[in-house]
Amino acid sequence: MILTLVAMLSMTTAFAEGESANSVNNMAAYELNINMDKLSAALDLKDDQKEAVANFNQTFASELMFAAQYSNNDRKALVARAIENNVKWMRYVLDDKQMRTYLKVLNSTMNNRGLNK
Repeated sequence: MILTLVAMLSMTTAFAEGESANSVNNMAAYELNINMDKLSAALDLKDDQKEAVANFNQTFASELMFAAQYSNNDRKALVARAIENNVKWMRYVLDDKQMRTYLKVLNSTMNNRGLNK
């Protein structure tokens, strides 16, 4: 009987740890730290493009963190709007080849973080 009690307590603790880890991972998915050096190299940005892209991505990261604070339905709408705005702003700065590469990087990032469902 004592062994059963110990087994139940350990399973409950493991279950609770998984729940808190999931909520932490979900919040962490919205924290976007962009390595501008790598992004700049991948997109082959010119000097005048770097500052604009950095500013747009900083705004995008802020919008994602803002979205993380809301309920699931509101969050999805805010993330979709943030992505739409970011792509729209990037189209002003990037040429067609850079934009295709950026969309691949953005799509991969959103998929890897589970934000593109």
